[in-house]
Amino acid sequence: MRVDNLVIGAGIAGITLARRIAEEKGESVLIVEKRNHIGGYCYDYRSKEGILIHKYGPHIFRTEKADIYHFLSRFTDWYDYQHKVLTYVEGQYYPMPINLDTINQYLNKNFSSEEVLDYFEKVRIPCNSPGNVEEVIESQVGREFYEKFFKKYTEKQWGASPDMLPPEIVARIPIRTNRDDRYFTCKYQGVPADGYTAMMQNMLEHKRISVLLNYNFYEHRDEIEAKNLYCSAPIDEFFEYKFGKLPYRCVSFQFERHDMKYYQPVSVVNYPNEFDYTRITEFKHFTKHTSDTTVIAKEIPSDKGEPSYPIPIKENLELYEQYGELAQERKIHFIGRLGTYRYYSMDQIIENVQTMPM
Repeated sequence: MRVDNLVIGAGIAGITLARRIAEEKGESVLIVEKRNHIGGYCYDYRSKEGILIHKYGPHIFRTEKADIYHFLSRFTDWYDYQHKVLTYVEGQYYPMPINLDTINQYLNKNFSSEEVLDYFEKVRIPCNSPGNVEEVIESQVGREFYEKFFKKYTEKQWGASPDMLPPEIVARIPIRTNRDDRYFTCKYQGVPADGYTAMMQNMLEHKRISVLLNYNFYEHRDEIEAKNLYCSAPIDEFFEYKFGKLPYRCVSFQFERHDMKYYQPVSVVNYPNEFDYTRITEFKHFTKHTSDTTVIAKEIPSDKGEPSYPIPIKENLELYEQYGELAQERKIHFIGRLGTYRYYSMDQIIENVQTMPM
């Protein structure tokens, strides 16, 4: 089979790219996907109660870029959802990211915004050049908040002690001195009104785009000849681990159905301390679905399973660069989180695909 353009992976990166090629270049595109559904990690579906379930964990679209928002708005209406997260510490729920209410509730104080700044100035551990995640966080919130709200969560999420992780993983922890309890403050945010799968199905509605599901490219490498090849799958897998495996964190989900209207106060609750899981998602909150039953998912990180996100430490990035050079030599274009080994948000993935040369 000969095609103009072949895209491996029917996630948000591959589908966005296919739409761009079809519209801008006027060429045919074939997307091959090993799963039995489109959408990649953004795939969602309706439960028997009609609840929209995010199969691979919560995905909330947000961006400051009007062009990205308007691009997706061609294919979906939006539910104006403002994401809120709580963290469960010592039997109590606290707003996350840390804001004025978090601090006052935890310390049993009544600080003003100015007094909170004074408090953190006293407790933070100064560090002009943080060398790891622990130093980044302690230099902003001090030892107590680091240990209670961040330390064990980071250990579970990344599978390593924070003092062994590079500072780039967290960059800067947002600390708010007001009572804004939204997780994101971006101008544009929400969830597709009918779900991500429906949005991406609309993106695929173009006469020049074709999709093959249940198709493992690596088992059929010699069956398709393409003028241009684009891949959103892990770059090390594509090259058959020529230089060794790139480490990824993997995530499994334990789904539960409960006969109650709501299981928890908000869509996502973080569990930084004694629990195996890092967070629980309750999907009804995304669209305020009404029913007497609810569905939750407990999220458990590990080193085994489907790659979920890259671990951007120095030695891993150096290994990725070897694969990147090989990709350039062979003129193969890699996209998305797994193809470029970057922990991108959805809007960053779309922006990268829309601006890449073709």
